[in-house]
Amino acid sequence: MSDSLLGLDEPPQPRDNAYRVLARKYRPQTFSELIGQDAMVQTLGNAIKRDRLAHAFLLTGVRGVGKTSTARLIAKALNCIGPDGQGGPTIDPCGVCEPCRAIAEGRHIDVIEMDAASHTGVDDVREIIEASRYSAVSARYKIYIIDEVHMLSKSAFNALLKTLEEPPAHVKFLFATTEVNKVPVTVLSRCQRFDLRRIPAEKLAAHFAMVAQAEGVEAEPEALTLIARAAEGSARDGLSILDQAIAHAGLEGGGVHAEAVRQMLGLSDRGAIRTLFGLLLAGDASGALAALRGQYDLGVDPQAVLRTLLETVHGVTLAKLGTEANAGQSTEELKALQDWAAGLSFPALHRLWQLLLRGHDEVARAVLPIEACEMALLRVIHASQLPDPGELARQIANGSVSVSLPASAPAAVATSAEPAMPGNMAELVAHLERNKRFQLAQQVRDYLRPVRFEGSEFDFGAARDLPQDFIRDLGAALRESTGVNWRLTCVEDAAAPTLREEAAANEAAERDAVLASPVVAAAIEAFPDAELIGWTKTRSNQA
Repeated sequence: MSDSLLGLDEPPQPRDNAYRVLARKYRPQTFSELIGQDAMVQTLGNAIKRDRLAHAFLLTGVRGVGKTSTARLIAKALNCIGPDGQGGPTIDPCGVCEPCRAIAEGRHIDVIEMDAASHTGVDDVREIIEASRYSAVSARYKIYIIDEVHMLSKSAFNALLKTLEEPPAHVKFLFATTEVNKVPVTVLSRCQRFDLRRIPAEKLAAHFAMVAQAEGVEAEPEALTLIARAAEGSARDGLSILDQAIAHAGLEGGGVHAEAVRQMLGLSDRGAIRTLFGLLLAGDASGALAALRGQYDLGVDPQAVLRTLLETVHGVTLAKLGTEANAGQSTEELKALQDWAAGLSFPALHRLWQLLLRGHDEVARAVLPIEACEMALLRVIHASQLPDPGELARQIANGSVSVSLPASAPAAVATSAEPAMPGNMAELVAHLERNKRFQLAQQVRDYLRPVRFEGSEFDFGAARDLPQDFIRDLGAALRESTGVNWRLTCVEDAAAPTLREEAAANEAAERDAVLASPVVAAAIEAFPDAELIGWTKTRSNQA
């Protein structure tokens, strides 16, 4: 067994007066300090109480949610002997017995940590397999913690399978990974899996407040909320940002302020974004571009501006749905979201979301990001002044809005500007084809027998069994293209032919008439093997 797998290459512990970064200093030492993972803690606690411990655990989740810390806590929970040396496995390890202290300091000989990113080969796994045959030296269980287990090679995973399925009773495996999809299914099936969730922003902000208080640093609640949002569910990332913010505050001679955090992270001021959003809705192009340039001059990334605008649209949509407000939102922001929710329809919000999302993607790929962002905002302003397409179609159909074009406009343009209602089944087929509903058009032409066609009411029979969702799909297509709700009814015993049958009958009658003409009849009599093919080919192409 190499020294690296025995944990002998651990760096020396820092001196008592040496500075430790917050992410290490405030690493959870008990399950009660592990934030945001209550379901997992309850499951583990019940398993320990009932002595139903799995032989292998797989911990997965995004970076910084506590996978490795949880693995160490499980190792302490399984090997704790209590202050009196007589205790057993517990979900609340004492932290004072020799196994607890040795595991916390990374020096316990029976708790072996391996970084799979630097030990990827089958030889590394063979060392684990060989060592696992021997009992623990001083602990209750010999525990192997393999971090980033997805980095193991295929041959290393295969070598581990048999031991993982039937390990010795004194061995426990703890795997941690951020990419569980790269772990073979054969390994997953042999492990008890725990998905560690992203930590909610409000819990992170409360945790950071306690850390700031313990460090003797004043921090504005808004600043902590900004840090929590930037952390994206990762406690380690958030503590690293807080560490940086405290250092910045020390240089400034004050506490952690929201404005300083924004400047440090290049975040947009939410108040400025609310102003920009209001300018977009008002259609003030020059004001919106000036507000954008103001943020850009402060060092805010154009993509961050669009991302915050997307968050604003999402917040307005949630406010319109009446969902519970985010605990980190200010009173001013909540009022603004509610006011916008009252004045914006769901179609308008969905359209805003799509336009801003498209702009966000364009800026991410653009050679000139700020210029691309300006063009995206101008597109939003232009679209905000246009009526909703469905509402416009309904107004035109009802006659409340008239469409006028210049006298020089082509007739085809004038026709397309008016959403004319089809008046019979042939016009219905043509209408569907103009709106690129070709499959529905084909089904109407081939299968429907017209009975009554009046306005938006259409009764028909069926020449064959129709698809299950045909009436629903046809009604939705007509409602979208005409702005009117149609009443479609399938009746029994319709005698009229389908358009396809009618076209075939007309073609057959015309062909018979051609064959009966004196000239053609004489030609066929003179050439008995002749066929009438030119006319048929032309007619079939037209059909």
